[in-house]
Amino acid sequence: MQPCVFIIFSFLLVCFDAITINHLVAAGGGGRGDDNGIDKKCLDKERDALLQFKENLQDPYGSLSTWRSEDDECCKWEGVTCDDQKTGRHVTKLEISLCSLEGEISHSLVNLNYVNYLDLSRNSFHGTIPTFIGSMTLLRYLDLSQNNLNGTIPTFIGSLTLLRHLDLGQNNLNGTIPAFIGSMTLLRHLDLGQNNLNGTIPAFIGSISLLRYLDLGHNNLNGTIPRSIGSLTALRHLDLSHNSLYGTIPPEFGNLTNLQELCLALVGKCRVKNIEWMSHLPHLEVLEMDEISLAKANHWVNVISSLRKLSYIRLEGCELSQVMYPYSSFLNSSSSIESLFLGNNNLTSSMYHWLFPLTSNKLRFLYLYGNMLDRIPKYIGNLCSLERLYFYNNSAIVKFPDFLSNLSGCTLLTFQDLSIRRSLFTGSLPDSIHNFSFLSFLDIADNHIHGTISEKLWELPWLEKLDVSQNHLSGAISENIGKSKALYINLSKNPLQGVPSTDHMSKHSYVEHIDLSSCKLGPHFPKWIQKLERLTRLDISNTRISDTVPPEFWDMQLIFLNLSSNNISGEVPDLSSSFFGAQMIDLSSNNFNGPIPHLPSSLTSLNLSRNKFSGGISFLCQIVDGLLEFLDVSHNSLTGQLPDCLWHFNLLKVLNLGHNNLFGKLPKSIGSLINLEVLYLYKNNFSGQLPLSLKNCMKLNFLDLGTNRFFGNVPIWIGENLSGLYVLILRSNNFFGTIPLQICQLPNLQILDFSRNNLHGSIPSCLNNLTRMAQEGFLAPPNVHPYTSAIGSFSNFILPYPTKEEYVDNAMIEWQGDEREFTHNLGLLKSIDLSSNKLTGHIPYELTNLHELLALNLSKNSLLGEIPQQVGEMKKLLALDLSINSLSGEIPSSMSQMTSLCYLNVSSNNLSGRIPSSTQLQSFQPSSYNGNSGLCGPPLSGKCPGDEKSQVGKSEDDDKDKDELWGWFYIGGGTGFATGFWIACGALLLNRHGRREFFHFYDSFRDWIYLEVVVFIAKLRRITHF
Repeated sequence: MQPCVFIIFSFLLVCFDAITINHLVAAGGGGRGDDNGIDKKCLDKERDALLQFKENLQDPYGSLSTWRSEDDECCKWEGVTCDDQKTGRHVTKLEISLCSLEGEISHSLVNLNYVNYLDLSRNSFHGTIPTFIGSMTLLRYLDLSQNNLNGTIPTFIGSLTLLRHLDLGQNNLNGTIPAFIGSMTLLRHLDLGQNNLNGTIPAFIGSISLLRYLDLGHNNLNGTIPRSIGSLTALRHLDLSHNSLYGTIPPEFGNLTNLQELCLALVGKCRVKNIEWMSHLPHLEVLEMDEISLAKANHWVNVISSLRKLSYIRLEGCELSQVMYPYSSFLNSSSSIESLFLGNNNLTSSMYHWLFPLTSNKLRFLYLYGNMLDRIPKYIGNLCSLERLYFYNNSAIVKFPDFLSNLSGCTLLTFQDLSIRRSLFTGSLPDSIHNFSFLSFLDIADNHIHGTISEKLWELPWLEKLDVSQNHLSGAISENIGKSKALYINLSKNPLQGVPSTDHMSKHSYVEHIDLSSCKLGPHFPKWIQKLERLTRLDISNTRISDTVPPEFWDMQLIFLNLSSNNISGEVPDLSSSFFGAQMIDLSSNNFNGPIPHLPSSLTSLNLSRNKFSGGISFLCQIVDGLLEFLDVSHNSLTGQLPDCLWHFNLLKVLNLGHNNLFGKLPKSIGSLINLEVLYLYKNNFSGQLPLSLKNCMKLNFLDLGTNRFFGNVPIWIGENLSGLYVLILRSNNFFGTIPLQICQLPNLQILDFSRNNLHGSIPSCLNNLTRMAQEGFLAPPNVHPYTSAIGSFSNFILPYPTKEEYVDNAMIEWQGDEREFTHNLGLLKSIDLSSNKLTGHIPYELTNLHELLALNLSKNSLLGEIPQQVGEMKKLLALDLSINSLSGEIPSSMSQMTSLCYLNVSSNNLSGRIPSSTQLQSFQPSSYNGNSGLCGPPLSGKCPGDEKSQVGKSEDDDKDKDELWGWFYIGGGTGFATGFWIACGALLLNRHGRREFFHFYDSFRDWIYLEVVVFIAKLRRITHF
């Protein structure tokens, strides 16, 4: 019976299959035909629309190569999906994401009336969002993210009432979040993140009740976080990070019980008073709250520990050091956390008792940098999944071997990355480092580790990145460095010597990058480096080399080369072939000579300054890839004209040709340097008028054309187009005419030098509009210019801290009668020098409103009238030179209030009357007042009418004044130094964060201290007549 049933069943199944197939063939022509068996195709109107869309685009990788005009069936094209209708096949889905397409979105797509899915994301479309999208009313899915679209979010998007998915993130959209968003109640996914949106987060966001994904992060949104977001109970992902919001995180967030990812990092000045609401988020997996104050959230450890699915936590800069940490004793290592970021919280080692319940054998990445931790507990070494520990910028005044010992539990089997830089470690680099056999990244830079480098270090089988720079390691570099598997090695700023012998050095080195700068490699060139056959990046700057470069060295095919600050001589050969693909070459501050050779066209940075190179600079025309950002060939003996081939340098930020013998006119192509920030042509023989095209360089903030032979009127476009200038130097040229009023439109200007020209007319009274010279409270201008180097793109890994190259502005400024070079302190200087011209008229009293000015030089002109009475209001003025003019009247009594003045010259005028009495004015030499027949009184020997006849010169009171001054100086200085030293050092020893901030502050503040000390010494010398 059973076989019969089986046979009957099989027969019926075959019949059913046959009937089904026949039906499909009859109904659909095999899936692609009509009732007569004729194949259907997409509509011609829609096909033509797609072809026109393609025609307007750049498609560098041929992503739309299947879109061909001779192909009638567009439904087979890449990214195109059609429906299946008897009347013809309509395009219903267009998905061309990540195709590197560039151009505007063609209006031709308006003919795709049946599209319900449109994805043009991750391309390079630009322009505004096209209006035709508003007519695609069947759209349920719209993704235009990761393009270059600009403008506001258009209102016609609101007509797409069927939308479930709207993604406009990662564009350049601006304006506010439009009101119609609140009416799109079917939305499940809304991403407006990473744009330039401003205004507040509207409360109507909370009415989109079906939302599962909401991203408003990385914008300029302000105001408070609306409580209505707590109504979005279906929400899985919420990102409000990187905005300017303030206030308290709404406790209504506790209603988001389905939330899996909460991203509030850098949301603004927000705080959490009570974190209990977070305990109601049982599905939370990702939590980012960087820079949100948790100072009042005392129970956050308990709350975090209760979230059993939480695997990723960022709580950096959350003021955790101010939190009291009561936690339940039953909490144990059942945590699910894999990544834990607690950096920059000023935490001390007392935190380890509450850190324990947040750790478990699931923890892989632990970030404790930027705190005040002085040790690592042994239980960290027993976290058997730990792969990474970033402990840099702490206060671990312990020996490095002891630190390693506490990590030597089961962590040895998994540990890969360790960074402890700038953490005050002492001791040696021990052989026990070999126990961490899986170590791939070791950074112990900027500590106090001494002794020799353990040979065991070079035997680590997985080591890729090694940084032991800025320690006290000594001895010779082992020849086993060639056996290391490390790709990146930084041994710089240690008193290390070169490899003494290469007899046993491996010929199969893995090293790609090595930094030996500020080691003791010289005096001979380290030929052993040539054994590192895979080397592409080399820095041996400042290593005491006094030698020539071996010819075979230039065949190493390096991408990054820094030989600067040595005493290397000889000529440089053609590098265009051997250094093919090179990005950075720095040969500055050596004795290289001969012509500048042919160079690779791929360079991003070239520094040949302070050598003895000669000949022309035609090499510029060979760097044709357009990647150059930095070029400095200053302080050489270069001659010839600047070639007119600068069109392709539109990425160039710094161009320094100063201190050479270049001549001729500036080429028109200089105007193509649209990203230029620094143009330094000081001390050459350039001539002619400034090209009009230079006004296109609107990002210039430093322009020094001094000591050349330029002529013509000072261009008005300097003030109209170059509004970012903070340094403008045209000194020692042949400019004529008047000073254009447009110069007053430069609000950032701090240094104005038009001296030694042929300018005439009056001094513009509008100079008081130079805001930075008139008002206090402005930060120093950005006189440091970062630029791309080959280091930043090194190999296949990213260092945990930034690496960059930078250029610091420098300028020759006449200061107190002498020409001096200013570099790091240039941004602190505020000066006007109009000396040695043919200016006439009065000194405008408006100049005295420049209260922040430090130096004013109007000497060697034909100015007349009186010195403005309000000059005493310029209390910060350090140097004032009004000499060799035709000024008359008395020296204003208000000048006695200029207590900072340390250089004064009013000689060779027609001034008269008594020199006002003040410690400052009487401390200057008589030569500061000579040539004014009507002046009288100290320090001049001539007495004023009515003065008693008495011996002029030193008196006992003078000696007492000097003795008193020195006495107070020694007493105050000694007491102040002792007190200040111990207060400061004590505070810094106890506060690691404060110590870091102090040294960061010191870097920018030291130049100001230098100026103040110079001023103080000058005052002492004048008072004591040194």
